[in-house]
Amino acid sequence: MNTLSSATKPSTSRDTRQPLLAAGAVVFTILSWAAAFPFIQIGLQGMSPLQLAAGRFATAALLVIAWLAWKRPCLPGWRDALRFILCGFLGIALYNALLNTGEKTVAPGAASFIVNTLPILTAVLAVIFLGERINRWGWLGSLVSLAGIAVIARGQPGGLTLGGGSTLILGAALCAASYFVLQRRLIPVYGALACTAYTLLAGAVLLTPWLPSALGSLGGAPNGTVVAVLVLGVFPAALGYATWTFALGYYGAARAANFLYLTPVVATALSIWLTGERAGIATLFGGLMAIAGVAFVALRGRR
Repeated sequence: MNTLSSATKPSTSRDTRQPLLAAGAVVFTILSWAAAFPFIQIGLQGMSPLQLAAGRFATAALLVIAWLAWKRPCLPGWRDALRFILCGFLGIALYNALLNTGEKTVAPGAASFIVNTLPILTAVLAVIFLGERINRWGWLGSLVSLAGIAVIARGQPGGLTLGGGSTLILGAALCAASYFVLQRRLIPVYGALACTAYTLLAGAVLLTPWLPSALGSLGGAPNGTVVAVLVLGVFPAALGYATWTFALGYYGAARAANFLYLTPVVATALSIWLTGERAGIATLFGGLMAIAGVAFVALRGRR
């Protein structure tokens, strides 16, 4: 009897720890992804947008290579390898080029609200390319969210004019949504972590032309820029994706996605602390509209 009790203790202990680990994974993911927005602005004080992206993902690539050497996941065939390269181009290289450039004029908190429309853009692309459906409530929520983005953009330099910072960040969200749609067919084959690793590695390779100048800029850059590159590479780029994958496995995609509505709020709070940003009325009101629209699509928008 004592033997049986002791045999069941490890399993019971694991079951007890699982909710705490999942909650911790969510908290870590939100903090790390939210911190990306103010740290991008800090990094831009000593580097160009593409240099910052190259330095960030070179750092992440070191962790990814170590993980690949340890886990040795299934290697992709040449067709899937091309898909991973496209994912790396859209979801890493182009996304970060647009986001970093946009943040040269758009405040970090405002940028985080704009990027948070990503679920809506993903849903629209899924309708077009994957045959998924959104009902009239979903389209209404999309319009509300996009109207919120327009309100935010009015308070930022350049507004929503072509090439303005807000437009570039909206383009970055569209790139990320395209990457999510492309990756959906790869995840069942390779698993979420392996897909993330291959995509991050592809993105880092595509950004290598800017790595030498990034390393040169780091030599004379402020200490804050060096810290920003390390933080962006280790936390949002590498560890954040790993903890998010764990959270998805425990909560499921639909429930876990609801936690991401907190990201812009946390990003704005961190921006106030780290960069001295003061969110205006337009950013706060537009941000509430954007989050409400995204939440409406998630709760009522699917058939």
